[in-house]
Amino acid sequence: MNRVLVVFCLIVVFYIKLPGQQLGFSLAENVKRVQIPIEIHNNLIVLPVVINNQLPLKFILDTGVRTTILTEKSFSDILDLPYSRQYSISGPGGEKLIEAFVTNNVSIDLPGIRGKGHAMLVLEQDYLELRNYLGTDVHGVLGYELFSRFVIQIDYKNNRIVLTQPDKFKPGRRYQVFPLTVEDTKPYMMATIVMNDSTQVDAKLLVDSGASHGIMIDPESNLNLAAPERHIESIIGRGLGGVITGKIGRIDALELGKYTLKNVIANFPDPNSYNDTLKLDRDVFRNGSIGGEVLTRFNVAINLPGEKLYLKKNSSYKKKFYYNLSGITIKAKGARLRRYEITDVRANSSGERGGLQNGDIILSVNGIAAESLSLTILNGFFNSKPQRKVTLEIERAGVKMKKVMRLEDQI
Repeated sequence: MNRVLVVFCLIVVFYIKLPGQQLGFSLAENVKRVQIPIEIHNNLIVLPVVINNQLPLKFILDTGVRTTILTEKSFSDILDLPYSRQYSISGPGGEKLIEAFVTNNVSIDLPGIRGKGHAMLVLEQDYLELRNYLGTDVHGVLGYELFSRFVIQIDYKNNRIVLTQPDKFKPGRRYQVFPLTVEDTKPYMMATIVMNDSTQVDAKLLVDSGASHGIMIDPESNLNLAAPERHIESIIGRGLGGVITGKIGRIDALELGKYTLKNVIANFPDPNSYNDTLKLDRDVFRNGSIGGEVLTRFNVAINLPGEKLYLKKNSSYKKKFYYNLSGITIKAKGARLRRYEITDVRANSSGERGGLQNGDIILSVNGIAAESLSLTILNGFFNSKPQRKVTLEIERAGVKMKKVMRLEDQI
C-alpha cells in the first residue's frame, strides 16, 4: 500500500465549539447491535451514510475528529442546508487556507442507525482532493459523535464494523484489553516504542483510525525519539496548507502489550509541517499516533464510553512493513477515477531511476490496462515486494512510452 498520503492525519487545526445540541445516534428499539459493510482504502474505513434522508454519501470513520465534516459545500447546497456560521481557517502564518461553514440539526443515518440533531462542519470545497488520492468517492468524515455512543468493532479482513450498545458489549476471550484516556474527544493509549539503538520509550499515542500510516512519532516530544540515521525525506501527507514533509525510517519495534510488531515504518514530521491538521490539540501532550497500517493487523474494538481498546491479531499480523517502494505518488482523475497521473517522484527512488516524471499518465502496469484497476490495486503493484520488476506504459505530453523500474526498499 502506498502510504505517502496520510490522508486523515490531516484536515484542519480547528474544532467547533457549538451550541448545545442533543446528538442522536441510536439503534432501533430492542436492537442491541448492528453490522455495517465497509470499504477499506489505503488503510482507511469508508462507510455509507445518508444525509437528511435524501443524499447517500460515503464518509471516513475517524477516531481523530470531533465534529462531522462534509468536504464539499456543493453537497450541502444540494440539500439547501442553512448555515449558522462561517469561518476563515488560517494556517500558521495567518494565511487564509479555506472557508468553512457550520450547519445544524442535520440527520446522519447509517444502515440500521438513526442520527438526529447533528452539527456539521462544511468545507467550501475538497481542498484535500480525498477522492483523487484514495481513488474512490469520499465526501466527509465521521468520528467522535458515533464512537461516543457505541462500542465499535472493526473487522478489517472481512470489511465490516459492528456497533453495539456499550452495556451489551462482551469482548471475546482472545482480545487483549488496553486502557484508553479520552482527551478532547480523542482516544489515547500507552505503548512502547523501541528505537534502533534499543532505547525504549513509553509513549502516549493517539489511536487514529483515520490515518493511513503505521506510526507517526513527534521527535520534539522526547529527545530519544529522533528519526533514525537511515531514513528518507519525503512527503508524508497533505494538509490544508499543502504537502506535509518529514523523515521516514524504521523503528526496531512497537510493543502493544503482548504484541510486538518488528521493523515498523515510522513517520517523523518536520517541525511545524503539520500545524494545519485537525488532530493537533495543542493542549494535549502526545508522542505521536498509531494509524491504519498498524490497526489493520488486528481485529479492533474501540470502547470510548468505557475507555478501553481491545486488540486481537488477524492474518495480516506478520505482514512486513514497506514504504512506497516505487517512490511515486499517484492521483486518480476523471469521472470514474480510473485515469492515473503521477504527481510526485521521490528523489533517488526506483521511479526516478526508471525515468518517471510528474505529469506522466499510467496506461498499463505489467501488461494490465490501468483503467481496469482501482487505485488501491494499482498502488499494490508499486509496493508489493523489493526487487520486483514493474513495466509501465505511460503517456507523456501525448507520446506513449515504456518505462521499467525495480522496486526498492530504501529504508
